[in-house]
Amino acid sequence: MFLLEVPFASPQYDETISLRTRILRDPLGMVFYEKDLAAEWDSIHLAYYDDQWDLLGCLVLKPVSERILKMRQVAVDAGRQKTGVGTALVKASEELARKKGFSIIELHARDSAVPFYTRLDYQIIGDRFEEVGIPHFKMEKSLL
Repeated sequence: MFLLEVPFASPQYDETISLRTRILRDPLGMVFYEKDLAAEWDSIHLAYYDDQWDLLGCLVLKPVSERILKMRQVAVDAGRQKTGVGTALVKASEELARKKGFSIIELHARDSAVPFYTRLDYQIIGDRFEEVGIPHFKMEKSLL
């Protein structure tokens, strides 16, 4: 398995959009709009593939400041969830963030994903809130 940083609007990027739609949007009855995707041009798009080039998972890292990245749109193929793919993807993204000089990753975790991020040493910051109609918590991790 390997991690690939995929260029915005590339065929691999389009493949991550398909996975994100299936895993994150379809269950909520949501779709991506062009304006949503256009706002991702300056983000880091990571894709995690197996040796046959099957997409296992993906995520987006959006620079917030010189020190902070926001992790967004973490999606793992339904057949590969709870197999370590998500953990490997997040850890690889943290290493990439360190190499690029970032010291903090923040994210908005769905209520159901909080235990996953807690196991990876992310801390809850503040109270529960609603986003896209479901409960979330702001979480962050220092990379130092």
